[in-house]
Amino acid sequence: MEGMKLERWLTSVLFLIVATVSNALGAFVGVNIGTDVTDLPSASNLVAILKAHQITHVRLYDANEHMLQALSKTGIEVIVGVTDEEILGIGESASVAAAWISKNVAAYMPFTNITAISVGSEVLTLVPKVAPVLVPAMNHLHKALVASNLNFRVKISTPQSMDIISRPFPPSTATFNSSWNSTIYQLLQFLQNTNSSYMLNAYPYYGYTRGDGIFPIEYALFRPLSPVKQIVDPNTLFHYNSMFEAMVDATYYAIEAFNFNNIPIVVTETGWPSFGAVNEPDASEKNAETYNNNLILRVLNGSGPPSQPKIALNTYVYELFNEDKRKGPVSEKNWGIFYANGSSVYPFSFSASNQRNGNSLGSFCVAKDDSDTDKLQAGLSWACGQGQANCVAIQPGRPCYSPNNVKSHASYAYNDYYQKMHNAGGTCDFDGTATTTTEDPSYGSCIYAGSANSSFGGRSSSSAAIGLGPVSPVGVGAGLNLQVSTFQYLISSISVLFALMML
Repeated sequence: MEGMKLERWLTSVLFLIVATVSNALGAFVGVNIGTDVTDLPSASNLVAILKAHQITHVRLYDANEHMLQALSKTGIEVIVGVTDEEILGIGESASVAAAWISKNVAAYMPFTNITAISVGSEVLTLVPKVAPVLVPAMNHLHKALVASNLNFRVKISTPQSMDIISRPFPPSTATFNSSWNSTIYQLLQFLQNTNSSYMLNAYPYYGYTRGDGIFPIEYALFRPLSPVKQIVDPNTLFHYNSMFEAMVDATYYAIEAFNFNNIPIVVTETGWPSFGAVNEPDASEKNAETYNNNLILRVLNGSGPPSQPKIALNTYVYELFNEDKRKGPVSEKNWGIFYANGSSVYPFSFSASNQRNGNSLGSFCVAKDDSDTDKLQAGLSWACGQGQANCVAIQPGRPCYSPNNVKSHASYAYNDYYQKMHNAGGTCDFDGTATTTTEDPSYGSCIYAGSANSSFGGRSSSSAAIGLGPVSPVGVGAGLNLQVSTFQYLISSISVLFALMML
């Protein structure tokens, strides 16, 4: 009896530690793993790819036993999926739900870090006949989790598309399609009662390509908007720098219209295709690289959309590999960010900890000579604001203030952003106003980040020493190192607990 009590106590402590690890790591970008791939790597090789790219969160569309076994003891947080075909049986039978939890969740806990269950995928719009049993299925699964003492660790939700929201812009007036009122109310009630998140699939690619030119492409790709293209909600006066944020906010407002609050949103799918047919010109490698890199930077800054600035935009990119066996247009087969051998389709990083201090790029990012002044000003404002470049040196009286013109100031800001963010996915584009050069643009006492003459890992000492202006968050690298250290310490503690449990 004493041994059983000790084991239960150790298991409880283990769950607490795992939860602490998850909370300590803050905002995250995960990835979806689809399997309609001709040369899909083995589960162990697939997990090796995840580790190599520091991917800490994954979403599976089913509960594949090989993947769940391969993810054991990795610490990677896992969303397992109830397939659309399984929902009906689970919704009609509590015993079927209990068997599903026993086989696909409890059997792998706590070694596999399962944190959520996604019930179906866009059921209301893609499989409407299953809608009547969607929430009953979720309730049956939750009760099975409670019976297994897993309900505090594993949450249940169901991903839905933006298609169930009528008129998503302006966000403040967005509401759910009234034909789904009963089901959505039950869903939101369930999520609030179980402290679960609303799962949203948000695709600016479709919002842009189906928008008939209503919104500029910069808005869809997280690129700086010129003053004449600013997107503003007329009711709240919130400025939206990206369609992605507007989609998330529209969903928050739709939830609020049902008088529900404190239900966080996690974006379970978003991305951009890297290749398409002739009639799909926006599905390009350049656009995919720009979107996903800017998405990662935006999410990892930890803030939420304008209406919910304190709730992180935790997101899962769609998807790990191109699914060549999928039906539909060419673009549908080309959302992957890796090839099956683990190499990247285009340069990017899932972790801000990969930022480098010096200019190992061998290049600088500067403004183009023939750039439109308004676009340069918009790019400068974005770099010094949302882009978090250190722009102290171009303020009056500082080393890079002269020559006092927008091109010179934009070059300094663009480069500061580029040197710090390139290895986390930042690009040198700025709405076509920037280009890279191997020639050091430093002059006189104005030293550009990345120059061999600069100190503090690429910042001029004058700008680094003065705590003025919009500066990159203090100790970003240190904070991440602290989180990693905390993570390593907790993992060590987990190892000790495992060892004790095996005695």
